Amino acid sequence: MQFTSETVESLVDQFARLPGIGRKTARRLAAFVLKLPKSEVEQMARALIAVKEKVIFCSVCFNVTDNDPCPICASTKRNHDIICVVEEPNDVMAIERTNGFNGVYHVLGGAISPLDGIGPEDLRIRELIARVNGKGQDAGAFESSIPKEVILAVNPSVEGDTTAYYISQLVSPFGVKVTRLAQGISIGSDLEFTDEATLTRALEARVPV
Repeated sequence: MQFTSETVESLVDQFARLPGIGRKTARRLAAFVLKLPKSEVEQMARALIAVKEKVIFCSVCFNVTDNDPCPICASTKRNHDIICVVEEPNDVMAIERTNGFNGVYHVLGGAISPLDGIGPEDLRIRELIARVNGKGQDAGAFESSIPKEVILAVNPSVEGDTTAYYISQLVSPFGVKVTRLAQGISIGSDLEFTDEATLTRALEARVPV
């Protein structure tokens, strides 16, 4: 069943493009928008436009931010000797929710997946190596620009395992300690949907690669 308004159906089409949103949910969202005051809809529209106009990637860690470098990379209270490597910005938020990590991050932008046509050159691995050998964007910003440890907090999947192995082979020759989250996270799950307690235990029990 469709709305009798082509304008509303067009909105349904846009909502249905979002990940995890089917047509039924998209229609409920459209119906919700119809009930909202015009001022709230305009506020929502401005927020969507602002995301595309103002949000950038941090030149150091490549997390999303409004200012470059991002607040985490710019903080003198964070431990810049430890870099936690994650696949996506959502993973940074997941780890930050645990309040159990005080280092900095590096967002790869995905994982190596030959079946999907994603190779190492498609990720921000070169930039990570530059940070490890002291030639990255953060070099000179802090007393110790070469990290002592790299935590591979990639998802526990075939793609994550491939990515972790590939990076460990590149980082280890620099004499940097390379660890990976303990396998307390279910195989095939995403960090974004892992509870704080499990993530905290995995961080604390990380093991050498």
